[in-house]
Amino acid sequence: MKITTAGLILFTTQYQACVTFYRDCLRLRLLHSINRPGETLSTFDLGGAYLMIEPEDDPAAALARLPLKLRFNVPDVQASSEKLRQRGVEVRLRHHSWGSTAEFSDPAGTRCALRSDEGFGV
Repeated sequence: MKITTAGLILFTTQYQACVTFYRDCLRLRLLHSINRPGETLSTFDLGGAYLMIEPEDDPAAALARLPLKLRFNVPDVQASSEKLRQRGVEVRLRHHSWGSTAEFSDPAGTRCALRSDEGFGV
């Protein structure tokens, strides 16, 4: 199997709020959006992979899906956390023996975290 790119699909009952969050708060680059009858989605560049956001009409189905945390490696967790706070995101900074993380959630409650590049994979 030859994989040419990888991605994550986030199904959410908070579609527009999530699109706005990933575009305006995390400042991910929008690759494309589709909005036509029976097909709505937005896809963002996720550092060489992609994050596709699709609406989920059934709240029970959204809650029944596998829990997930999106992690974004960054050079400076503290500085990136401060930028998110300035954009209205509640961020919890945590320090570990292997590096730092900043924990937060998107508008649909999906867990997200920043992680320091330093020490990654060691």
